Amino acid sequence: MRILFLVYHGFSEHSGISKKIHYQVKGLRENGHDVRLCYYGFAENGHRCRYIDGTILKDYGVGRLAALRQRINYECIYNYCIHENIEFIYARSFMNASPWLVSLFKKVKGAGIRAVTEIPTYPYDSEFSPHIWKQPLRLILDKFFRCSLYRYMDAMVTFSDATEIFGQRTINISNGVDFDSIPLHNYQFPTDGSIHLIGVAEVHIWHGYDRLIAGIGEYYKNTQNPRQVFFHIVGGVHPHQRYKDNHFHPGLQVIIDKYKIQDYIIFHGQLFGEELDKVFNVSCFAIGSLARHRSGITVIKTLKNREYATRGIPFIYSEQDSDFDHQSYVLKAPADESPIDIQKIIDFVNKFTMKPEYIRKTVEHLKWENQMQRVLDAVF
Repeated sequence: MRILFLVYHGFSEHSGISKKIHYQVKGLRENGHDVRLCYYGFAENGHRCRYIDGTILKDYGVGRLAALRQRINYECIYNYCIHENIEFIYARSFMNASPWLVSLFKKVKGAGIRAVTEIPTYPYDSEFSPHIWKQPLRLILDKFFRCSLYRYMDAMVTFSDATEIFGQRTINISNGVDFDSIPLHNYQFPTDGSIHLIGVAEVHIWHGYDRLIAGIGEYYKNTQNPRQVFFHIVGGVHPHQRYKDNHFHPGLQVIIDKYKIQDYIIFHGQLFGEELDKVFNVSCFAIGSLARHRSGITVIKTLKNREYATRGIPFIYSEQDSDFDHQSYVLKAPADESPIDIQKIIDFVNKFTMKPEYIRKTVEHLKWENQMQRVLDAVF
């Protein structure tokens, strides 16, 4: 089958979202499909362009007019689909419904081309930041046109348990994993008996790392002869998250300073490859999202949970995730604002004996080729 995988933004070499998209495309191709990846980016000369697999499909030029043109001119995508006999479009929502996208997919449907849109996170309205002036305007536009847009889809792809999104039926899948890209956990037990926790994320309020940091603070404050517990944060942390009051917490650094636990919270920044593996291999337990309730989400199948399981490291999270809720290598946290109980993590780790390869086997069905084929089976 000839498939166009449509993305409304560009890629970053180390972005988790970028990697996920490429793994999805790889999964479709491994199932024998002819997949073309369409995306937006900048050419070496600074021109804003739409690409198909590295080849320029449309050059929008430079400047503000070019930025506007790429948001309203999708004719090149339709013409490409007709010329190349595309049978199916898999689009990834950028929370960007507009009259111009409505027009594109109305023509696509009229041409007999089937289409779905993936909603990476649902519901997503609370993810628009009121502090960035463009985002409230984007949300207003998206709200106004999204139902009109999605009625031209064959379905919506979601990682939630929603049966309908914006008036359209859903295809419920799980975030997948690419086994080739994630090595098995090789835990190096520290000789001093300390416990090292790891959280990998571009940190937002829904990760709830403030809850874990506060939990570590309470543990040291209230425990006689405490065992050393360290928390390694790998990924970007926006200054608003680290230093400023953001309604849910006063700032990660403020909490750290309050409890005087500066030596136990390590901000690594972004790490990749062997450097990331080194931090994983001194860590015995991983931290998933601890506050999805802050963005109004109860059920979600996050990519990070699947990556932890593929690596073979036990982990904690607070949302509902049917792939993991009853697994013995998972510790569930309450979906509230309480500090995380660190003693529970220590007790869990002390009793845990499952080998990484056994954890990994439990998620073999979550390989991207399996998840993407579920979408096609539901449409055709």
